[in-house]
Amino acid sequence: MSWLDGNFVTIALLALVAVSLLQGMRRGAKGSAKQLFLFLSGALLTLVAMGAAAWCASAASPAVQRWLAARNWEMPAADASTWRQLGYTAFSGVRDLPLLRFAVLFLIAYLLLRYVLGTVSSLLIRVGAAPFVLVPGGGPVSRTVGGLIGAALGGGRAILVTAVLFAYCALSPQSAFAQYIEQSGLYREAAAQIIRPAAGDLLTERLPVLAASMQGEMDKLWQKRYDIIDADLPTDIVSAAKEVTSQADGDEAKARALYEWVGTRVAYDDAKAEAYEQRGEWREQSPEDTFRTREGVCIDYARLYAAMARSVGLNVRVVTGQGYNGQGGYGPHAWNEVLLGDRGEWIPLDSTWAKTGDWFNPPRFDDTHIRSA
Repeated sequence: MSWLDGNFVTIALLALVAVSLLQGMRRGAKGSAKQLFLFLSGALLTLVAMGAAAWCASAASPAVQRWLAARNWEMPAADASTWRQLGYTAFSGVRDLPLLRFAVLFLIAYLLLRYVLGTVSSLLIRVGAAPFVLVPGGGPVSRTVGGLIGAALGGGRAILVTAVLFAYCALSPQSAFAQYIEQSGLYREAAAQIIRPAAGDLLTERLPVLAASMQGEMDKLWQKRYDIIDADLPTDIVSAAKEVTSQADGDEAKARALYEWVGTRVAYDDAKAEAYEQRGEWREQSPEDTFRTREGVCIDYARLYAAMARSVGLNVRVVTGQGYNGQGGYGPHAWNEVLLGDRGEWIPLDSTWAKTGDWFNPPRFDDTHIRSA
């Protein structure tokens, strides 16, 4: 009985079994047996629907991607309605991000299959539950049997809750709540004896990898907002970018000229960085603000560079992640990647760090920059 303790998780799991036991006693053997049958049938239906939905999503994903790519939905202007901007962001995200596309297709397929299978199986379940009318419904024996069946049903519910908690601990092992969950003796026992053997490495290894990949895709989707909110290029930025690249020949020369201009003309705003790091205060500023004030932090450098690069026909993106802080650690950072069309190659550059050295596609750039996606 070493698994008994005062941990809230232990108490909650035991309470789930106890409540189900009392409900079973109240319903009697007939009602409890029927409830157990419905519980197991519903669980089986859910598993079948999830498996079929996963297969459908995987099979349909390539065709959906090709169909979306053929739509050629142009990026809305910066002054377009919020709904149009959100619609384009969602459209381009599903088109360009495989895991997000799979998740959307899986959800759609699951809901449809659950509805169809639920409608068809409801009749089968009613037929399957028919024999329970023969089970005695009253008396102490019936209530005792009902309590035992209710306890079994509560155990099944407790196992489901334990599986959810186990998945949470696998995804966030360092969180305070995960550490508290692990202190529950009953949880540890159920996880070790039931969940871990049943799931194998699905929850402990594959789920965290999948979640990390999904988070990376959501980060990419979040970064796409800069493509929209910075799409309206002010004339002063366009004129400056054209002047800076007037003598440049080719994409790489244009990209480097803009890198050197932004990196030397904009000063790092230490006060803005300090306000965010110490007090959580954030002042959003547009590329036009950065161009006008000649001050900003890394994201402002990156957004201004992207705006100027787009104005001269370069394909560029804003990248966020972690940058080396020079003290053995990393902190939030932003930089750019630009496509050299003549070579078909994306190269990184960091105009924020331009005053400290040459950060235009240097060797081992990834040693000091860790992108979120």
